Amino acid sequence: MLKVSYIIENKKQVINALSKRNFDATKIIGELEDYNSQRKKIQSKLENILSKSNKISKEIGELIKSGNKDQADKIKEQTAKFKETTKELNSELISIKDKILDLLYKIPNIPNESVPVGKGEEDNVEVYNSGNLPKLDSSALPHWDLAKKYDIIDFKLGNKITGSGFPVYKGMGAKLQRSLITFFLDLNTNAGYNEVQIPYLVNEDSGIGTGQLPDKDGQMYHIEKDNLYLIPTAEVPATNIFRDVILNEEDLPKSITSFSPCFRREAGSYGAHVRGLNRLHQFDKVEIIRVEHPEKSHHALEEMVEHVKSIIDKLGLPYRILKLCGFDLGFSSALTYDFEVYSAAQKKWLEVSSVSNCESYQSNRLKLRYRNSDGNIELAHTLNGSALALPRIFATIIENCQTEKGIVIPEILVPYTGFSMIN
Repeated sequence: MLKVSYIIENKKQVINALSKRNFDATKIIGELEDYNSQRKKIQSKLENILSKSNKISKEIGELIKSGNKDQADKIKEQTAKFKETTKELNSELISIKDKILDLLYKIPNIPNESVPVGKGEEDNVEVYNSGNLPKLDSSALPHWDLAKKYDIIDFKLGNKITGSGFPVYKGMGAKLQRSLITFFLDLNTNAGYNEVQIPYLVNEDSGIGTGQLPDKDGQMYHIEKDNLYLIPTAEVPATNIFRDVILNEEDLPKSITSFSPCFRREAGSYGAHVRGLNRLHQFDKVEIIRVEHPEKSHHALEEMVEHVKSIIDKLGLPYRILKLCGFDLGFSSALTYDFEVYSAAQKKWLEVSSVSNCESYQSNRLKLRYRNSDGNIELAHTLNGSALALPRIFATIIENCQTEKGIVIPEILVPYTGFSMIN
């Protein structure tokens, strides 16, 4: 969340920066200015009333001490009026502050200066490419057919139990899935990320804290009776560990990793691009989170990108890294790199990770701060990334590694799976 003072003092710059997202902030900032002006007037009136009330209270005390009780009682009638006015002004102030907050929640983060301008995913910029694209023979199958052939994922069974987008992993498929999760967690913890197991349900404050609410309210599964939300990513509960926390500067950075299922109500469409594991309502993901000193957050982002690169390199999958343009940028992110692996059977790139620096946007919502060496309280920076999302990694492995004899498991995973081939 952006600060009101920053938005108003830098109105033109904010409007211009947000236009990079194709977000016109002119109207909403105008409303924000009006409400903030009203807030200041009410605040001034309230402070004036409180000052008068305090002055009269002292006068009453002095009259009582001097024995002028009757005169003190008359003046007390004024304090009763002041109390009623104070109550009304406080109510107005709360209402105005709520309106200001609602507007702030609708304004996305300002893109970093390095974010390219664009109007769609075609304007994302490739910044890195690794590995040769595998060539499969004409008999090669996409992962949904391989899953059926080797009985490792049952999409129909998942549809019967829950609905489309909720697959059932079976046998070697379940073991491969579990092995990937453990493999990712091991690499993350070896790199200094502390593992945490987090709740899969969060309250509204947690959703607001990381920016999923109210922006993605309709995309999250909501349990109305308890006003709880199924998490769309471990980023939400893991980052909220630090909500309303003041860290010491020497305790930074905070680095954590967590595995979780992820739940997303995003509307499905039809066709191969969303078939099988390409888009699910429930999927597994391992996440990495960092809380950083503002001066070090962009270096930390590069470190996180290098870490994700190392994971995909170990799996031997061809991949590329894209710097997202303003239009494609997530609501809370200032700068994001997307990782895509190449599916040889589908002949397309599949996103498997987004690594983002949210700078102070989430921290301002979370009230996540640190005490610097001078004793001053400052907002920290938050970063997050997938390391990695499972479905498309799973799909790419079984598609790219298929042979006439079966699916060859990447060598690095064999100690985790206990088998080297699915056949």
